[in-house]
Amino acid sequence: MTERIFITGGKGTTGVRIARLLEAANIPVSLGTRHPTAPTDMRFDWTDLASATAFEGCSAAYLVAPTDRIDHLALMQPILERAMARGTRRFVLLSSSQLAPGGPMMGKVHAWLATNVPEWAVLRPSWFMENFSHGPHAPTIREENAIFSATGTGRVGFISADDIAKSAVAALTAETPLNDDAILTGPEALSYDDVARLISEILSRPIRHVKLETGELVQRHMSLGLPRGYAETLSHLDEIIRADAEDRTTDAVLRLTGQAPTRFRTFAESNSHLWQ
Repeated sequence: MTERIFITGGKGTTGVRIARLLEAANIPVSLGTRHPTAPTDMRFDWTDLASATAFEGCSAAYLVAPTDRIDHLALMQPILERAMARGTRRFVLLSSSQLAPGGPMMGKVHAWLATNVPEWAVLRPSWFMENFSHGPHAPTIREENAIFSATGTGRVGFISADDIAKSAVAALTAETPLNDDAILTGPEALSYDDVARLISEILSRPIRHVKLETGELVQRHMSLGLPRGYAETLSHLDEIIRADAEDRTTDAVLRLTGQAPTRFRTFAESNSHLWQ
């Protein structure tokens, strides 16, 4: 497949990486964003049905759901139906390892794609390594020498956004559609205590993991501006980690891309300057 590919969330963590890889392969891309600034940018907002015009001329699309709500299928389905009517035939959804088909949030979109779209893939990555370098844990590591979670001693197969992007490009461009989901992990399962220890070693200063109760984490999320419903959903995901549901690794990245996924130590060493 070499026709134009549309990337929703085109300025986001995985979107910019996917665009870079596609452009390097000379595959034309359009980037969906609420604030277009470049020639390849297309105005896109899931809350605006007129945004479906951004799929025009695109054979495939990478889907990133909005992060400020949980009713994803109700919001996304009308635009996806219009996208198919405009000729887009392959959709690759970014979901989560913790969201089964038919479950909450992207889980419902996953189930809808599987029964309504001829060519599809759902990428279900474990937690992003970038949560520590660019996401919610970065400022607390820098400023408080701490990582806050309600995960207890549960372990996670943390994955790099670069590996997610490579997997997405494979799913978007493969001659044969995946028509399945893939749980993406790094090569090792680590607890937040393990992560704190690794970062401590690399920075040569102690970083602690502060173990919160779920209710405490909800309040922390809300204090940072998240709506209560979304804060509760995110905090519940930490509970699932605490129950060891994420204590696993898979070979999906290797199968999709032909390359082994990044180890956390390698990731942390290359991003250590962000925690100084």
